[in-house]
Amino acid sequence: MTVTLADVAARARVSPATVSRVLNGNYPVAASTRERVLRAVDDLDYVLNGPASSLAAATSDLVGILVNDIADPFFGIMAGAAQTQIGGPGDGSGRAGGEKLAVICNTGGSPERELTYLTLLQRQRAAAVVLTGGAVEYPEHQAAMAAKLAKMADAGTRIVFCGRPPLPQGDALVAALAFDNRGGGRRLTEHLISLGHRRIGYVAGPPERTTTRHRLEGHREALRGAGLGAEAGDAERLTVHGPYDRRSGYEATLDILRRDPTVTAVVAANDTVALGACAAVRDQGLRIPQDISVAGFDDLPFSVDAVPALTTVRLPLFEAGARAGRIAMGKENPPPGGIATIAAELMIRGSTAPPRVG
Repeated sequence: MTVTLADVAARARVSPATVSRVLNGNYPVAASTRERVLRAVDDLDYVLNGPASSLAAATSDLVGILVNDIADPFFGIMAGAAQTQIGGPGDGSGRAGGEKLAVICNTGGSPERELTYLTLLQRQRAAAVVLTGGAVEYPEHQAAMAAKLAKMADAGTRIVFCGRPPLPQGDALVAALAFDNRGGGRRLTEHLISLGHRRIGYVAGPPERTTTRHRLEGHREALRGAGLGAEAGDAERLTVHGPYDRRSGYEATLDILRRDPTVTAVVAANDTVALGACAAVRDQGLRIPQDISVAGFDDLPFSVDAVPALTTVRLPLFEAGARAGRIAMGKENPPPGGIATIAAELMIRGSTAPPRVG
């Protein structure tokens, strides 16, 4: 059932004219009244009709791309690649053709902001939404996301996940392009084990995110496969969680080295975290890789320029983003079943070597 402006007015206990003033922002309204109206809009999930109000399922020329942090190359590369397929080029004449206006929505990793941006895109009747990166695994947030995306899909918005698995409930998406984070994490740790490492620290990302869980599961699968997972609870004791940033890598690595000075390798949640880990190792007077090996994940552009170059797991970020953009625009068919797992490739470089003997 379609929610009307009158429904919002009744819920907020104001006149329809007051609701219109709040939503249009063209007339002063008391702060308490404005808050009551906006709360009613959110509670009822009211979508403000624009120029296409006569068309129930009309969509605009707007496409939203949701990222956790546009300053993080992981998200910037995917968003930029998607935009190349969404925003142009046209026929070269300078006239608008079949392109859409791509808008980057930076959530800062906040589940609340993610839902807020989706609501704003819903009100603008976005033609498509591309959601990048790992998802938060709070059940209440997942349920809210599933409900929101289902309403958007019913209104004609194409939903594409890029770099994240599908939600456990709901089938509103057109496609989910998920990276093989678990397989990549397993192969990375297997590489270190094959070099002879047995005391391996792990700097993980935020525990509530799918990317964190899957990469950590791969790491621990490799430890168990080598008979190392149960040694004195090392898998737990030598794992430290934190944000996906350089400072976290630095502080967590110092913590790991304090917990166990015999550690010979550190695996980082991503390449940015790995840079912090490298700095911490050097600040302890240790050499990479002679004393401690360090490995990352994602194969971001700077990883090959680190000294020594960083062993990491390559994810085809640009290719995945471009594919997500094409699917969002209807230029490419979704994968069979709507879900595709994108392979991760191990990149062995100079930051890992066999542990020092003696």
